[in-house]
Amino acid sequence: MTAGTASATTAPGTTPASPEQASPSSTSPARLPGLGPRTMAEVPDNTRQVVLVTGQDKNSPTSQVVLYRRTGTGWEPGPTWPAHNALKGWTDDHRVGDLRSPIGVFTLTDAGGLLTDPGTKLPYHQGRGFTINGTGFEGEPLAGSFDYVVAINYNRQPGTSPLDWTRPLGADKGGGIWLHVDHGGPTQGCVSVAQQHMRELLRTLDPAQHPVVVMGDAASLQR
Repeated sequence: MTAGTASATTAPGTTPASPEQASPSSTSPARLPGLGPRTMAEVPDNTRQVVLVTGQDKNSPTSQVVLYRRTGTGWEPGPTWPAHNALKGWTDDHRVGDLRSPIGVFTLTDAGGLLTDPGTKLPYHQGRGFTINGTGFEGEPLAGSFDYVVAINYNRQPGTSPLDWTRPLGADKGGGIWLHVDHGGPTQGCVSVAQQHMRELLRTLDPAQHPVVVMGDAASLQR
């Protein structure tokens, strides 16, 4: 594992029961902003929730996260959250120990953490296995980083605990890539946001909306 405002009627990231009746919005684009045709084509047609992670550049450990929901009029963004990714940035060919986050579109099916379920609709696996100690690349404490996690389905078996070590692409392709609580510095491969934002993600992501994460540096995502 690597060291990652609701309205009265509709929570951010969820789709109204009848999208065709959604109120028109001039701010909802038909395509996800910043995504080129190749990347956009990888987003499943039935996906209604996208966690968009945009890295500052190919070799940067800083990024931003926006949770989008698909409505009858387009993709509606939530707030922009600061985030960290891997120390050395991003890669199209992630390998164990390369200290880069994988670029791509990955489904989100399983969650967990050291703390109790905050109210997610995703299967939630709680346990002491999410304990982490030590310090990060900038000397920051890592304790609490895995209080809440969402497994990113890169080289893992969906439908299992985030702690599951099954690696369908082989061990050399890495794994254990998560969305998790930010510890104030770069990760080994995950994406991290503040604890309150992880709680919001967990409460919003819904398997019925087929959520995915789209992640990479800005230039790569524009392909």
